[in-house]
Amino acid sequence: MEEPKYFAVDDERVRLLLDGKQSLVAMLEAIASARREILLEMYWIGDDIVGHAFVGALTDAANRGVTVRVVFDAIGSLAIGLPFFAPLLARGGLVREYNTISPWTMGVVEVRDHRKLLVVDGERAITGGVNLAKQWAPIEAGGDGWRDDMIEVIGQTAAELRTFFFGTWHRLTRERNPPGLSPIPRQPTRRVSVLSSRNRRHRIHRAYVRRIRRAEKSVDIANPYFVPDFIVMRALLAARRHGVRVRIMVPERSDIPLLRYAQNGLLERLLRRGVEIYALPGPMMHQKTAIIDDAWVTIGSYNLDERSLRKNLELNVAVEDATFATYVREHSFDADAKSARRIDLTHFSERGLLTRATEQLALVFRRLL
Repeated sequence: MEEPKYFAVDDERVRLLLDGKQSLVAMLEAIASARREILLEMYWIGDDIVGHAFVGALTDAANRGVTVRVVFDAIGSLAIGLPFFAPLLARGGLVREYNTISPWTMGVVEVRDHRKLLVVDGERAITGGVNLAKQWAPIEAGGDGWRDDMIEVIGQTAAELRTFFFGTWHRLTRERNPPGLSPIPRQPTRRVSVLSSRNRRHRIHRAYVRRIRRAEKSVDIANPYFVPDFIVMRALLAARRHGVRVRIMVPERSDIPLLRYAQNGLLERLLRRGVEIYALPGPMMHQKTAIIDDAWVTIGSYNLDERSLRKNLELNVAVEDATFATYVREHSFDADAKSARRIDLTHFSERGLLTRATEQLALVFRRLL
C-alpha cells in the first residue's frame, strides 16, 4: 500500500486514507500534533487495543494543555461508558455520551450519532467510515482488517467540520458555542464541501440524487448497506437508460444478515437494467464512497439505507476535482473490483422462493434495520 498523498484543491489539501492501516495512523498523528484543541465525534469506540490507544493519545494531549472534547454514541459504543475515559477525564478532558440509554430516553434511542470525525486545531479534519475499534486495525496488528475509506482535509472545510462538532456538543451540554465558528453555507460555495444529514435534512441524499441524475459517463458507488430508497433507485436506473456505466460495490458477506436480504431484494432489478454489481470478499467492506464521472467524489459515514436517511447524524465530505476523483476511483473502487466477484444475473436469478420471500419481507421492514 503506497503512502497516501495530498491533492491541492483551490486553497485546501485533501487526501484519501485507505483502511485502518492509514486512517488510524493519520488520526493518531493528528492528535499528537495538536497545539490547542482536539474534537472527536465517534459512533463506535471499542474496549480494545484501538480504543485504549486513542484514549491514551487523547490523555497525552490533555497533559500538554490541549483542550480535548469527545462525543461517543451510546449504542455504537455499547461496550464502554464514561468510566472508560477515566484517564482523560482526570486530565481535564471533556466527554459526553450521545443519547444515553435509560428509561427516560427510549423515545430517541433510534436516533444515533453515526459520525466518525476528528478535528485538530480547527485546521485539520479526518472523517469517513472508520471507527475506533479493532475491527479496523490491520490483521497483522491483531485487528480484523475491515475495508474502509476516510478523507483528510486541511483548510476551510476543517473549520466547518469544527462547527458541526460544536452543533452536537451544544445539543448535549447547552454550553455556549465558542466565538469565531465558521458559518455553514446553505449551498456548497467551494469545490471541497461538507454534506450532513438530520440537522441539514437529507442534504447528503439530495447530493447523491443530483449528481447521479447529472452523470454523463460513470457512477461508482461502494456502500456496505446498500438499500436505497426509490428516489435513488430511480436515478440509478435513469442513468443506465442514458448510457451511463453504473457500478455498485457491496460486501460479499454482511455483518447484518437481515439487511443483506433487503439489499439482495433490490439488486436483481438493477442487474436486469445493466447495472454492474460487485461483491467484495474477505474482511467486511465498510466504506461509503461514491465517484461520479471521475469529477466528483464523496466519502463519509452515510449509508444508502433508511437509517442514515431518516435517523442518524451523518457527515460526508464532497470534492469536485477530476484529479482527486480519478485517484479515488483507481485506488479505492477499481482496486477493490480487481478482487471482487461480479454478480452474474443468471446465477443470481436462481435464488429459491423462500430466499426471495425473505428478501421481500426484509424490504418491508428495512426502516427498522
